[in-house]
Order: sequence, then structure tokens, then C-alpha cells
Amino acid sequence: MQLTRKGLWDGVIREFRDFLPEIKDDAVTTLKEGNTPLIEAVNLKSIFGNVRVLLKFEGLNPTGSFKDRGMTMAVSKAREEGARAVICASTGNTSASASAYAAAAGMKAYVLVPDGSIALGKLSQAMMHGAMVMQIKGNFDEALSIVKEITANYPVKMVNSINPFRIEGQKTGAFEVCEHLGHAPTYHFLPVGNAGNITAYWKGYREYYQNDIISSLPKMMGFQAEGSAPIVLGHPVENPQTIATAIKIGNPASWEGALKAREESGGIIDAVSDSEIIEAYRVLSSMEGIFCEPASAASIAGAIKMKRNGVLNEGDTIVCTLTGHGLKDPDAAINSSPKPVKVQADIKKILKIMKL
Repeated sequence: MQLTRKGLWDGVIREFRDFLPEIKDDAVTTLKEGNTPLIEAVNLKSIFGNVRVLLKFEGLNPTGSFKDRGMTMAVSKAREEGARAVICASTGNTSASASAYAAAAGMKAYVLVPDGSIALGKLSQAMMHGAMVMQIKGNFDEALSIVKEITANYPVKMVNSINPFRIEGQKTGAFEVCEHLGHAPTYHFLPVGNAGNITAYWKGYREYYQNDIISSLPKMMGFQAEGSAPIVLGHPVENPQTIATAIKIGNPASWEGALKAREESGGIIDAVSDSEIIEAYRVLSSMEGIFCEPASAASIAGAIKMKRNGVLNEGDTIVCTLTGHGLKDPDAAINSSPKPVKVQADIKKILKIMKL
């Protein structure tokens, strides 16, 4: 028996160096992000029939979300340029990732989050990694506006997805899909909040296509939450509302990139309700054993919606990106599940409840 791969995975910058902007090796800051699994859904045939469904589980990145792909690039480039501190506005995952990578780089991290609109799992990460966390009385868009002003006037580097190096890192998810699958899928479904991920995946697919690594391109299928769907509505949403806090953004920074991905690929950007998101969230956990955060489930909710609407056909291959781990938002899981049954430590009573 022979090993098929020699050496340890070395993070997305070194693994995909030929497709990324050059960064000096001594500036590379990595937690060995990337190489997340592409998991085939085996129990969803009752919903999808003969449509092949694969789940790109980004919750298995080091800080539990896809943000690590872009953050390794953004922080490494900031480090190469001599920055001593980074800053971001965040609904949660960006703050966790920025804080972790800043810690690894020996840099200070400042994060602005909307008060009351960040899951505790994510807030705890930023705090533990030593970031200065500031909860503002305002929404994400207001926080991002403040961050832009600070970085325009002070020596702090912004690491939100409007930083182009974030998009460069995040596009590696598309590379992995192609390499793990052997080709591009028919459709790629993603949640859309700040819209950096759909922008990045499309960039990645196009680069592999232009280099003859794949022979076809997928249709990009982005889904926002109904209460936070500015791209679908065609105008910013002043007070976005959704249980999926990671995509609770009223004026996406990568709006134009998302539109470009939709138009060039022949895909769509649509909305799903909170109830559809929670249904998909439960289905993935209970039928596939995959625990993602609510915003992640917007991709599978969108796929279910498209199957019911007759868009998906037998023989299609679809990939759904699950952007973050379910442990990011334990309160949502507890509130969406049946409560534990309290019972005395009596085997007869336990067996009665088990109906055995």
C-alpha cells in the first residue's frame, strides 16, 4: 500500500500559490485553513431524487467558517506591508477569523460588531483571541462605514471582504470543489450576506476554466434571507431582519461582484424565508449528520426551493457551500430543537419514554 499524498496540508496560500498574489514566505500567516471536505448527501434523495448533492463544509476550517480562506491572505499581506494592527466590521465570523489570524501574526485586532446581532459562539472567539471588541449601537453597515473612515486616516489595515486579498483567498474554495469532484458542478449554491463569497467562488471557477483545468462553468445560485435581501429587492435594506445573523446585511460590500457572478454564469440571486432556512438547518443535522450555522443553511434551503420549482433536473450535480459550523450559534440550535426530556434515573421509566 502506498501513500497518495506526501507531507502535511500547508494552507491555501502555499497550496495554491500559482493562482494567488505573491506574498513573501516569511509573511505567510496560516492556521492550515482549506482542504475542507466535499460531502455527498446520501439521505436527501427523498427531496432531490437523482440530483447529486454535495456539501462543501467550510465549518471545518480552523475558526469554524469560510472566512479563514480570505483572512490568511489579508493578514499575511498586511504583515508583509508592516501593519501592526487590523480592523473589521462583522456580524460574527469575520471577527473570529480576523482575531485568530492577527494573534498568529503577532498583531492587534480591533472588531466592531452590532450590539445584540452577533451569535455568542463567534463573540467568544474574538474575545478569546485577544481582540478589542466594540459593540456599537447600530447595524453592520454602520460599523463598516466607521471602519472605512478609520482605515482611511489611521495606520490600521481593514480586513473586511472589500479588501481584495480576502476575495483572492476565498476563491480557493472553488479550486477545491473542482479538484475533489474532478470537474465543475452544474450549479453552485451559496448564502449571500456581504456577497464576497459568491464573488470569490465565481472568480475561482473562471480562473480554472481559463487555464483549461475544468471544461465547464457552474451556474452561481445565491440566496439571501427574505428580511435581509437587498440584492433581490434592488436597493439597500435599512433595518435587515433574519434569524441567520451571519447574512444580516442591508448593503453588501460586494454587491456588484455578486451581480456579475449571477449574470456571467446564468445563475440567480433569490431569497428564502427564515422558516425555509430553519427547515434546511434541521434537515441537514437530522438527516445528514452535518451541523451548520443557520446562515449556511440558506444554500440548501435555496436548493430545495429550486428543486420544488422545477429548476433542477435529474443528473444535475449541485454543490452547496455550508459557510460556518453549527457551534457558532448554539442558541439557535437549542431554540430550534425539541427540549430534552427530564426523567428520573429509573430504567423502567427511561424504557417507557423510549417506547421499548
